[in-house]
Amino acid sequence: MIDLAAARRDPDALREALARKGDAESLDRLLEADARWRDVTGRQEQARAEQKRLGRPSSPGEIERARQLKAELQGLEDELAAAARERQHWWDRVPNPPDETAPDGETEDDAEELRRVGEHPSFAFEPRDHLELARERGWIETDQAANVVSGARFVYRLGDFALMELALYRFALDRIVKKGFVPVLPPVLVKAGPMYGTGFLPTDEVNIYELERDQLYLTGTAEVALAGLHMGQTLDPDSLPRRYAGYSSCFRREAGAAGKDTRGMFRVHQFDKVEMFSFVRPEDSPDEHERLLAVEEELVQELGIPYRVVNVAAGDLGASATKKYDIEAWFPGQQRYREITSTSNTTDYQARRLGVRLKGGGLVHTLNGTAVTARALIAIVENFQQEDGSVAVPDVLRQFGAP
Repeated sequence: MIDLAAARRDPDALREALARKGDAESLDRLLEADARWRDVTGRQEQARAEQKRLGRPSSPGEIERARQLKAELQGLEDELAAAARERQHWWDRVPNPPDETAPDGETEDDAEELRRVGEHPSFAFEPRDHLELARERGWIETDQAANVVSGARFVYRLGDFALMELALYRFALDRIVKKGFVPVLPPVLVKAGPMYGTGFLPTDEVNIYELERDQLYLTGTAEVALAGLHMGQTLDPDSLPRRYAGYSSCFRREAGAAGKDTRGMFRVHQFDKVEMFSFVRPEDSPDEHERLLAVEEELVQELGIPYRVVNVAAGDLGASATKKYDIEAWFPGQQRYREITSTSNTTDYQARRLGVRLKGGGLVHTLNGTAVTARALIAIVENFQQEDGSVAVPDVLRQFGAP
């Protein structure tokens, strides 16, 4: 959540920034609710001060005034609770303002391209997409998953394809751990607190799977559990940065994506991912963001996938992110670049909600970055496909068990 005291001091600057995210209205609603809360709080304090001055009333007038004050305070208590709920409702929904360097715009087409790396593969035949190739090799099963076992947007990965995917995650973890990240196998079922703390609740609730009986949520990224690792704690600045690399299965409802990317494995409800997460001092978060991007680029380069880096437009950022870079791989089957990783700086937005503070005062900054998902695998399949339908698997993955 945003710094409400700072919003009171300079609402115009914050309103202007949030307008670039397309959500200045929520700030206005918050400030209105905050003004009501402060008004009720002031009246309550005045009534309590008068009640204290009365002490033990003795005269009939004082006794009557004491009764009035008691009734007034009871009413103010209910009014304050309602005002506090309304204020919290809007405070929870005001997004993190975008960084000045995030470009204007609202869609992925408005992202600013920073660079392209690698040449598009040249084929002496018509390239096919990953689904056609994987089905031909018996690597993927979608019909049974969709029609019998789970439903649409679930897939089986079989045989060599499954081994390649596992090798991809092992490769990423190996490289990241060597850079000082602590490997973590985190929970994928979490309470509402970490979901709220990372900003997925309440604004992204429609995309979250909830187990109502157990009051738990399935996470759509290891970011949630990794952020929760220090929830409610005070960290010594000298112990920072703290960097984690979490491997987990992830679950997303993909609400609003009906009819979009329905072929194969690009947009599914269950997938696996290696996620990086950093807790840093506030002054270090811009440099840490560039560091996470550099790690992601090194992984993609070592795999040999052609890609580009984009600076995501302000209006296309999630609630918690102030700045976000996407790495988009080239997919010959689609003849376009598509996102395979991202990294976001959330500054103190998540830390304020999670209660992760710095010893001596202030809040930590948190950042997250995708190392790899299966999207990298399908980019490999499409870019390194051979005319006979086989795939020239990168040697680096063979080191980790890929056939």
